[in-house]
Amino acid sequence: MSDHSRSVVSGLMHGVRIIGLDPGLRNTGWGIVEQHGSRLSYVADGAVHSDANAPLAERLLQIHQQLLDVFRSFSPDEAAIEETFVNKDARATLKLGQARGVVMLAPAALGIPVSEYAPNQIKKSVVGAGHAEKDQVKHMVKLLLPKAQLNSADSVDALAIAICHAHHRGSQSLERLLG
Repeated sequence: MSDHSRSVVSGLMHGVRIIGLDPGLRNTGWGIVEQHGSRLSYVADGAVHSDANAPLAERLLQIHQQLLDVFRSFSPDEAAIEETFVNKDARATLKLGQARGVVMLAPAALGIPVSEYAPNQIKKSVVGAGHAEKDQVKHMVKLLLPKAQLNSADSVDALAIAICHAHHRGSQSLERLLG
């Protein structure tokens, strides 16, 4: 049985801790939930930051080191991240892609499986509509996780990503087991 399959089976019995990650070069949001069957509970949320005046390589290292601290503090079982969308500024898209790579590396380096979700899929999972506004997402995250601190807009997005993963992880696991 693979490590991920064991995580799924363990999650059904003991609960699974999921970290959602909203990558950004300046601010990377993170949000952690625990799933016990169909029930979700809030664990923590926040954001890591890089020094805008530092060289790019140093900024990426700052994000990576801070995320490793979060992973060590909260010991998530699974990670989920938002897929990158391409915007009109190619340089900004490239820098976001580099930050996203570093964000994906943190859980992967610790042997934690990483799932990816499109922004519309996250919104649809949380709000019911793929083109929901940020305020609607925040409102639903607060309804689904009433104890959530919602420390920043980035951490709200990260919690939404974690919620999306909680909704989809069972079907993904079946696909992996059958595929």
